Formats: sequence, structure tokens, C-alpha cells
Amino acid sequence: MKKFQFGLDSVLDYRRQVLDGCQGEYAQALDQVRRQEARKAETEDRYRRLNQEFRNTAAAGITAADALTYEGGLRLLEREIAQEDKLLEDYRRAAEEKREQMMRAHIDKAVLERLREKKWEDYNKEVQKSDELFIDELVSARRGAAG
Repeated sequence: MKKFQFGLDSVLDYRRQVLDGCQGEYAQALDQVRRQEARKAETEDRYRRLNQEFRNTAAAGITAADALTYEGGLRLLEREIAQEDKLLEDYRRAAEEKREQMMRAHIDKAVLERLREKKWEDYNKEVQKSDELFIDELVSARRGAAG
């Protein structure tokens, strides 16, 4: 009997490559999210430190000009935090899209792998059937020759 051939092997290989690519893109997107979370946390930390410094300095007594300088710095950091937060949400949304693409690619590959498995089982059943027929013919031929 001829060797097993799955006609969609090239498509299956392509689906595997697509999945690998999607997994890499998703990993990069998650890394981008983690880096952005760190940037946002660092900006929030700078805000907390400046705010604490302002409170400590104000408790000791400061001029109105110094108070306005602190207030301006705090407002600037608040805007920066808002920008970092918006960017973080954008990165999270992009990562979720990459995850969905990866899941679709995984499903596409899995469908083809199941089909290949089914074809392999069918092929093995045919081989077994062919072997059984050959053995039956061999036994019948020996009986005919002996009888």
C-alpha cells in the first residue's frame, strides 16, 4: 500500500507558522503593556513624592510663588499620568486583539490537525484491512494447494 499522504500538509504548515507569528506578536504586545505599566507606576510615584515634598514644605511655611511652582509641577504630572494611562489602555486593547488573533490561529491549526489525525486513522484502518485480506488470500491459497 502506498505511503500516507495528507493533502493539506502545506496548509497545516502554514497555519502553524501563522500561529507561531501570532504568539510572538502577542508576547511583544504583553511586554509593551508591562513596560507601559512600569512607566505609569514610575510617574505616579514621582507625583506622590512631589506631593509629599509639597506638603512637608508647606507645613514648614513657603511663599505663594513656591506653592504655585509645586502646584504647576503636580498638574503637569497629573496630565502625564493621564497620558500614560491612555497609552496603557491602547496597549491593552492591542494586546487583546493579538490574543484573539492568536486564538483564531490556534483553532485553525487544531481543526487541520484533527482532520489529519482522522485521515491517518482511516489510512491505518485501510492498511490493516489490506493486510487481513492478504493473509486471508495466503491462507486460502495454502489450503487449496494442500487439499
